[in-house]
Amino acid sequence: MSLPHAILTALLEKPSSGLELTRRFDKSIGYFWSATHQQIYRELGRLEADGHIRALPAEQPARGQKKSYEVLPAGSAELARWTAASQDPKPHRDVLLLRLRAAAVVGTAGLADDLRRHLDLHRLQLAEYQEIEKRDFPPGRDAPQDRLRHLVLRAGIDLETFWTQWLTHALEEFAELPGSEPA
Repeated sequence: MSLPHAILTALLEKPSSGLELTRRFDKSIGYFWSATHQQIYRELGRLEADGHIRALPAEQPARGQKKSYEVLPAGSAELARWTAASQDPKPHRDVLLLRLRAAAVVGTAGLADDLRRHLDLHRLQLAEYQEIEKRDFPPGRDAPQDRLRHLVLRAGIDLETFWTQWLTHALEEFAELPGSEPA
């Protein structure tokens, strides 16, 4: 149910075409709520059918011209309702953690290399988030909207920091296991 709300949020920030939306998802919202281009286009159709958004009138009607969308009052009301609603946290599911648990009974062959690979990926993501923070949230940029957007980015930074620390610790533990691969 959250993809329509992610789209409403993006459109309230800036009316956009479907293509522009997918590009924006790839650069911002997609870091914490991913969606394929097909899912975004399908949801745009549903939101328009539900009266939450509308296609902006084209300056010159032309076949195949991209539509730009804006949020209607009903869409704003739905987003406000959803934002204010209470939601429980979702149980965490992570295949790497499950694989580690399985390694306890079948052995750790090949797992240290994948832990190192995960560590490298998380370090890269952390560096990217830190670069975004430096670029988009300089000191003094503290409008309420900026503070909330920065809070979301900080969650990403903190999660990547957690994963890099945890994976470093996991590799240290691996190195101490009898018969394990060197970290």
